[in-house]
Amino acid sequence: MSKQKRHSATFKSQVVLEMLKEEKTVSQIAAEYGIHPSQLHRWKRQALDNFPQLFAESQALKQQAQAHEEQLTALYAEIGKLTTQVEWLKKKSGLNPDPR
Repeated sequence: MSKQKRHSATFKSQVVLEMLKEEKTVSQIAAEYGIHPSQLHRWKRQALDNFPQLFAESQALKQQAQAHEEQLTALYAEIGKLTTQVEWLKKKSGLNPDPR
C-alpha cells in the first residue's frame, strides 16, 4: 500500500503561491498543510521552472484557436458551395422530388 498522498494541481499552486508571498516560513506552511518542507521546495522549483511556459502555451493556444476558426470558415464555405452544386444537379437531372 502506498502512503503517499496525491495532491491536486490546484492545491499545489495555492501552496506555492502562499510560499511566494513570504508571509509565513516554509516550516509554518509545511506544518499547516502536513507536507514535508522538501516537498514544498520541489513544488516551488517546479512552478518557477515552468512559469515561462505558461505564457508560451497561452500564445500557442491562441494561434491554434485562430487556425481552427480559419479552417472552420473554409469548411463551411465548401459545404455551402457543394450544397448549391447538389441542388443545381438535382434540379437539372429531374431527381428533385420538390421542384421550386
